[in-house]
Amino acid sequence: MDIYNELLLAHGHLAPHYNTVVKWAKLFREGRESIEDDPRSGRPLTSFTDTNIELVRQVIDANPHATYDEIEEETSINRYTIQEIIHVALELRKISSRYVPHMLTDENKKKRVKFCKENLAFYRDGSGRLCDILTGDEVIIYWRQLGHKSSNASWLAKDAAPKTIVKRSQFERKTMFSIFFRTTGPVLVHAVNKGVSIDNNYYIEHCLAPALEVVKQQRPITP
Repeated sequence: MDIYNELLLAHGHLAPHYNTVVKWAKLFREGRESIEDDPRSGRPLTSFTDTNIELVRQVIDANPHATYDEIEEETSINRYTIQEIIHVALELRKISSRYVPHMLTDENKKKRVKFCKENLAFYRDGSGRLCDILTGDEVIIYWRQLGHKSSNASWLAKDAAPKTIVKRSQFERKTMFSIFFRTTGPVLVHAVNKGVSIDNNYYIEHCLAPALEVVKQQRPITP
């Protein structure tokens, strides 16, 4: 304690912690003379060098999804140096891949470009409006809505227990809706009955045909 107080008086907040002083006092009493740390076993530290940068680059080029553990295993470079190389030298950041419903073929892409150009010409000559576009989609809605985790948070007294909310199971009641809409709002909302499978005929009869009928009533086609 006397040694610690003297160090604290001389160095202030830069003085070593009391436990550290106790540890070193014990070592010196046992005959230690050097104040340098003993050599440690294990992998030696590597530095921020061009060679290491190239090693990390090669691993990432071969596997863009590589984790820090995998890069460390491949290169024998410590994790801190790997982080510095990736973020400072290579200026890389890890971002999740984008998910798409399906991969379009070249023919699919050509058709979409063709339709977009036709629509663009249709609106540029003044014969069409954005509200004339009708589109649709399907969505599954659960009968019991849970909300986001943050919206379920509530203020509680010190000894009060938090509210319990049961998670949904895969068999919980839900309904599929086929919705047709445009910029002015929904045109048709069709709820699919439980146990019914949507095939080509069902979609045409119960979804597509009623939606087109609504459009005809709103904008009757003149001969």
